[in-house]
Amino acid sequence: MRVFVTGANGFIGSAIVPELLNAGHQVLGLSRSDEGARSLIAAGAEVHRGNLEDPESLRRGAAEADGVIHCAFDHDFSRFVANCEKDRRAIEALGAALAGSDRPLVITSGTGMGNDVPGQPATEEIFNTRHPNPRVASELAGASLSAAGVNVSVMRLPQVHDTVKQGLITPAVALAREKGVSAYIGDGLNRWPAAHVLDVARLYRLALEKREAGARYNAVAEEGISVRDIAEVIGRGLKVPVVSLSPEEAADHFGWLAAFAGLDLPASSAQTQQRLGWQPTGPGLIADLNEMRYSDV
Repeated sequence: MRVFVTGANGFIGSAIVPELLNAGHQVLGLSRSDEGARSLIAAGAEVHRGNLEDPESLRRGAAEADGVIHCAFDHDFSRFVANCEKDRRAIEALGAALAGSDRPLVITSGTGMGNDVPGQPATEEIFNTRHPNPRVASELAGASLSAAGVNVSVMRLPQVHDTVKQGLITPAVALAREKGVSAYIGDGLNRWPAAHVLDVARLYRLALEKREAGARYNAVAEEGISVRDIAEVIGRGLKVPVVSLSPEEAADHFGWLAAFAGLDLPASSAQTQQRLGWQPTGPGLIADLNEMRYSDV
């Protein structure tokens, strides 16, 4: 297939591009800059100029492709609600270009959308449409397109990692350096799921090739690592104390990250693995955190 990839120069997208190319697909990568365009060309992809703020550029890119992987997202969490709405508009634009065909669109969400019972692992068959996370707008947009006949599937992401980046843990490392302590809330036994970026890239490809309309996939290799364990390895890496904070202290310490730091978010990928034959093989989150060069973060 000729695949239009948004976020093609991002952390996950830059792993998806070679995954697709190595499997024999062609890639048309979205780029908003000359530097990004050069990176895509060097990787062996074609370039489509545009950005998330320009829905027409997204429609044009999707119209030129046999399938679309949408993994671009604006990670400025100070504008999280607005950025989730921007993602909704992007999904609608991509879907409009694919309407009336069976060309697949794989969109991106978070594993938390599959949880409606606190403490129980999120699963693929559940979509909590009333989830308080504003990112629910992405899946609602996908569900609306699916109801209109567009071939949409959803990739739900955990903390995606390698030895350089680790999702929400990357800003937690920067915060621990700034504050001089690595913190967690309460007993720190709340859990975050995780997967290595190369495993996630492979799963996006498998989902695209499967072309299963309405499917939801959990890109989870590890169902849940305690936030205390994460804080402890950060503390060792930075050589700073590890401390427990009360919920009342969390907002002042964590800032915007406080909305996530205390959440218990275990997630299962049993159905995903069975349906797509996906077997995660990459290093675990703690192993990558142990190998990270903290002086570079």
